Amino acid sequence: MEEIKTQKRAVHVLSEDVARKIAAGEVIDRPASIVREMLDNAVDSGANKIRLEIFGGGIEKIRVSDNGCGMSKEDLLTCARPHATSKISTENDLLTLDTLGFRGEALSSMAAVSRLELRSGLWKLNVSSTEDHILTQSSPVKGTIVQTEGLFENFPARRIFLKRAASEALLCHSMFVEKALPRPDINFVFATDGEEKCNLFANQTLTERFVQGMDFSENEKLFFELENKSEDSKWSFRLIIGEPSVTRQNRKHIFIYVNGRRVQEYSLLQAIEYGCEGYFPNGLHPATALFVDIAPALVDFNIHPAKREVRFKDSSRLHHGISSTVKNFFKQYTVKTMVKALDSLDSEFDNFKTNSTFVKSPIPASTTPPYSPTHSPTYSLNHQNYFEKRQDRRASFFSPSEKEFDGEFKNPVSKPNYIPQAKDEISDVPGFHFVGSAMGTFLIAERNDTLYIIDQHAAHERYLFDQILEASGQKQTLLVPYTIQTQSESDDKYIEAIQEKLESAGFTCKNCGNGKWEFSTVPITWKGKEKDLANDILDRRLNPSDIMRATAASTACRTAVKDGDVLDEKTAAWIASRAFVLPDPHCPHGRPVFTTITRKQLFALVKRT
Repeated sequence: MEEIKTQKRAVHVLSEDVARKIAAGEVIDRPASIVREMLDNAVDSGANKIRLEIFGGGIEKIRVSDNGCGMSKEDLLTCARPHATSKISTENDLLTLDTLGFRGEALSSMAAVSRLELRSGLWKLNVSSTEDHILTQSSPVKGTIVQTEGLFENFPARRIFLKRAASEALLCHSMFVEKALPRPDINFVFATDGEEKCNLFANQTLTERFVQGMDFSENEKLFFELENKSEDSKWSFRLIIGEPSVTRQNRKHIFIYVNGRRVQEYSLLQAIEYGCEGYFPNGLHPATALFVDIAPALVDFNIHPAKREVRFKDSSRLHHGISSTVKNFFKQYTVKTMVKALDSLDSEFDNFKTNSTFVKSPIPASTTPPYSPTHSPTYSLNHQNYFEKRQDRRASFFSPSEKEFDGEFKNPVSKPNYIPQAKDEISDVPGFHFVGSAMGTFLIAERNDTLYIIDQHAAHERYLFDQILEASGQKQTLLVPYTIQTQSESDDKYIEAIQEKLESAGFTCKNCGNGKWEFSTVPITWKGKEKDLANDILDRRLNPSDIMRATAASTACRTAVKDGDVLDEKTAAWIASRAFVLPDPHCPHGRPVFTTITRKQLFALVKRT
């Protein structure tokens, strides 16, 4: 084996110039980093108008001007020195931060890697890594103008890693939008190479700023503003989110802000996505922006050079508040949509009942009627039956469970199946006519001059899902109790807070001390192991009702008919008819149960007038 040779290196102290450039690299790595720091300072100055101009993608020049409080002559002489800041004086000030900047690294880092110029009042300061601070008089300026030129001219090892000017300009624009979103009270203007590209006016609503700033193609009316706060007023949040039709392929359009600063905080992003479960199908994500205001003593921003990450003292209640607010919004939004559809259906049916004559659908002589006498193919309408079911469905929309789990369950169903029950008559759907099956996946039905193409798995899955939820709650005793070990007092307090709801849902637990919780029963419909229970309760912070929902969804998915299953005509017609009486026409994972083609659309497709 060859002997590994090592070379001794003498220990020496880096020169001040090299040390500054290395330190600056942690803060300034590209033009967008300069934009970030400049805009933070401009917002902190109290300005209500901020203008950003870049040239050559920000590599040649970046200039930010504001109409804020400005700086005195003495402040100008000091501001670009290492660790110079007006935001804090002692380490205790880190517990009460109310500004975006505080480290005193931004201007010093810019001076280390570019030519820096500042103008405020009657004075101009020029700074670079190769010359002293030069202060001269200039024409009066209201507020402050900060400008950098020649980024990394004196640091070629970093300059070669910059992208083309056009790509750097896009990153600068993204940073501009990021800083503008939480401050709709400020007028932000962005220009590149002398051409104004974006002007976000002051005094907009958060929704207006989000939609305009992100330049979304969707109408602003498709976005909604939600808000919530803690009982002790230690935190509050406002959240802008698009309806379920506003979807994205990835999480790039999920913005998390804490005290006006965008951060990478997975737990809060996770809370949003938990709230969206069941409404954004096939791996799609919402377009949303979360703005959290929290007491400074409960959050630490001083853990990342670029202030991208935060550490919360305890985020469990905030996490739950966000996920439950989002979930309740989508429930109520779905209810509102369905009520509108029902009202339209009511109007159509009333007209149909008053003005129409019931006509039997002709049946070929060679065809055997697929239904029993109670399912007559004449499709005659039982008015009383229809109105009763219509009222039952409308009343169910506004049950207490729409807002919060109330712990009340009915007797469980032993095994869901898709054989039509006596109470589930096809005749309770006025105007329904079953056409047939197609491609081993879809059921075709006709109703009110509209052709419905129904996903047989999604329709049956949603029906079973609703049945299981109605029947949930009966407990089963575990032969060997499950044990969960908590990691902190906040975990213990969280379980204590939901223990009563856990009991109502079927989870019986007791605190054995030292962070050990023993579960002796679980709901009959719940399937999982100890780690699944710990994940649902502690990691995902799911409500008991949400645990049951997830279980019901997986059970319904496994039990429902699958794509490719060949159904007899009676069963296929029954499943198709259930699609019209579902409280929510989406499968538990968010996919629509059916799509439609109207008579008018079909005529247009075949060029018929």
